[in-house]
Amino acid sequence: MFRLKLPLLCILLYFSDIIFSTEIKSHLLPDRDVCGQQLVEQRIYGGEAVDIGEFPWLALLGFDKDDFVCGGSLINNRYVLTAAHCISDELALVRLGEHNIKTDVDCEGDVPGLDDCSDPPVDIEIEEKIVHEDYDNDDPNFYADIALIKLKKEVNYTEFISPLCLPLSSELSNKMYTEEKVVVAGWGKTKTKLQSEIKLKVELLVQTNNDCSKHYRPEGMRIAGSQMCAGGEKGKDSCSGDSGGPLMYHHRTENELNWICVGIVSYGLDKCGIESVPGVYTRVTEYLQWILDHMEP
Repeated sequence: MFRLKLPLLCILLYFSDIIFSTEIKSHLLPDRDVCGQQLVEQRIYGGEAVDIGEFPWLALLGFDKDDFVCGGSLINNRYVLTAAHCISDELALVRLGEHNIKTDVDCEGDVPGLDDCSDPPVDIEIEEKIVHEDYDNDDPNFYADIALIKLKKEVNYTEFISPLCLPLSSELSNKMYTEEKVVVAGWGKTKTKLQSEIKLKVELLVQTNNDCSKHYRPEGMRIAGSQMCAGGEKGKDSCSGDSGGPLMYHHRTENELNWICVGIVSYGLDKCGIESVPGVYTRVTEYLQWILDHMEP
């Protein structure tokens, strides 16, 4: 059993070493001085609540304002990246800037009058749903489990709503991320509830596809190169309701520190957080050109 976790291409050839390097540039995506940044202090991860303002690109996908089924990532002021299996005719809106789905305005702090409060979340209707043409809803392998949602209007960036970076540089687009620490966040199933009321996060370790395959092969599923696996520590996992949300890598350079979307929550075994069993994610680096090809100015 398993669960759903409901341009210009410049190629540089170095003849001396016969190495191809790919740099992807696009005016459709924000620069790194805009994307993948948050104003809150970085904390240690391990399945705990997220601070207000953390991961301001996280989106909730819903049938209406009270019924959310999946997650996603804002990647510019008009598009949200998610999983193909999250897309349905009934999907009607995207919520941005949310923290606690049970309250209109979210605050944290112990001193009355000095609370740190967020802006109210924003609900935006969907203009277009773009599912990858190779995705087959009847395929148990969930290949090409990726989709774009075009919003009916542009989003204004704030402290609580801003875009996530994609792995556009050569270093990031060619990287396998094996043994790297990554973070997944969302409002998915917890140990005691079908859906968390507040945004949660957990740090995971990326596993090799070969190691991952041995857990899914008995179920008749094959892990492809267009997928990646992360997790395996008992009690730490993405779960039902996290589908479509981002698997994020914290990339540091001499001058920049950005969160990068390297995976999209796709599926896993029926029970979440099983020791040694990672979850399966769509590998975003395999679909960068598809993403750019299906976005409009």
